[in-house]
Amino acid sequence: MRGGLLQAIAGAVVAAVLGAWGAAAQSPATQAEAVAQFTPAQLDQLLAPIALYPDGLLDAVLMAATYPLEVIEADRWLEDPQNAALQGDQLIAALERQSWDPSVKSLVPYPRVLHMMDDRLEWTERVGEAFLADPAAVMESIQRLRRRARSAGALVSAPQAVVSVAEPEITIEPPNSETVYVPVCDPSVVYGAWPYPDYPPDYFPDVFDGATIGGFGCGWFGAPIIGPLWGWRHWNWRRHRIEIDRDRFAALDGGRPPPDDGVWRHDPSHRRGVPYRDEDLRARFAAPSASPERRRDLRGYPSDVAPQIYTVPRTGAAPGAATAQPNTVAPPAVRPAPPAFESFGRGAGVRTESERGYSSRMSAPSPGGFAPHFAPSGGGVRLRK
Repeated sequence: MRGGLLQAIAGAVVAAVLGAWGAAAQSPATQAEAVAQFTPAQLDQLLAPIALYPDGLLDAVLMAATYPLEVIEADRWLEDPQNAALQGDQLIAALERQSWDPSVKSLVPYPRVLHMMDDRLEWTERVGEAFLADPAAVMESIQRLRRRARSAGALVSAPQAVVSVAEPEITIEPPNSETVYVPVCDPSVVYGAWPYPDYPPDYFPDVFDGATIGGFGCGWFGAPIIGPLWGWRHWNWRRHRIEIDRDRFAALDGGRPPPDDGVWRHDPSHRRGVPYRDEDLRARFAAPSASPERRRDLRGYPSDVAPQIYTVPRTGAAPGAATAQPNTVAPPAVRPAPPAFESFGRGAGVRTESERGYSSRMSAPSPGGFAPHFAPSGGGVRLRK
């Protein structure tokens, strides 16, 4: 019974996501917006929310963003209180039973980051495809943003992070081997005067409601470092790539070894049929598994049965309250995927509000120096220990 329920949930999620992405992939207007053509201004706008993440978390975010469907599944998996309560070896054992890419598994101990990627699905997809299209440009954008933050006095070593500068690279590491602190920063403060008025930085403060943004622009939340999920990859900033430990990667990926050269490469099988928006990426990575017939198989429907897509509100309905169609199982509440190419969250209106708020913040003088603000442990940040 439980297996059938999980299959129904997965089918509903896949159907919703593939429907949105499939419509976008078929739109001539969408195809004209090739992600490979992102300008430095657009990349800086896109990467502003995560550029100051510790290196060992940032690499997992970029890799996992290329597998948006698995990100959604992992976030939904954590909505089960039994899964969310797993710790240490129990969590590792549970993740071994999942088919997600190691980068997605590595984000599970950081549920707020994973939820941000799910909740801002449009942003996640664009980050992932930008990284696939031109990893060098993405990595240069991250370093450019870090240099800007350092010039603004907001990127220095602190109890929550060790900042090292070896020109032209700036690295950010956890202060110890047990805890990583994730920054939640107001980009209008930490990056100083933003140089691209037409491309204000993306900013998602509402996702991290417990990490209060202090007077100097940053809040923090802490989370544990779980050995097998941390440190199996590292940045090679000079060569613009992420290098991986073959044995540790294989242990997280069901025994499948990575490429012989030990450099991370995108695995289209973990894309799970989600189409690539960019034409060049489709040519490089698209496989027969992304065909309409394969998409129907992924959704869990036999070829002669029309799919049933459940629409369950995020709030106001108890799990399992959806009305099932004949011969179907009503899944627990599943958050609908945002329309493709809609701005994050509640749509274009959110982008307008964000830009208006950004403009007002930019008109105020930026404070000097850096003083991190901590959210109190009981202030709404749920930390996994």
